[in-house]
Amino acid sequence: MPDSIDIRIYYEDTDAQGVVFYANYLKYFERGRTEFLRKCGYLQNDLLKEGLIFIVNKLDVHYKKPVLLDQVIKVESSLTEVKKASFYFHQKVILDGELMCEAKVLCGCVSLYDKKPVALPSELRSKMIDRKDAS
Repeated sequence: MPDSIDIRIYYEDTDAQGVVFYANYLKYFERGRTEFLRKCGYLQNDLLKEGLIFIVNKLDVHYKKPVLLDQVIKVESSLTEVKKASFYFHQKVILDGELMCEAKVLCGCVSLYDKKPVALPSELRSKMIDRKDAS
């Protein structure tokens, strides 16, 4: 089962027609990935202290239906692949059981200092694989 978070849509999230502005979905997906890491026992600050950051390397988004002001969406995040220095997420925005938007996201682990790829911390990688296999 994928990890999920609930997000209410506020006025600031929408355009003049009360529809979620397309770029805001990327923020929702980022929150979902951050909470997934938290459930693996890692915080972004911990990784920064280790001199590591995660970057989005590739993003494929499919907008299916609009989400509107004051609706509450569920952002689901599932790992589909974990490599040495990168990992793939499949993320969805769900409203009342209906798929509104989905994305395939390739993230990479890089050095904070030179921005070059580095291996995921072994403990984090193991926990990510465990969560992936559990879903």
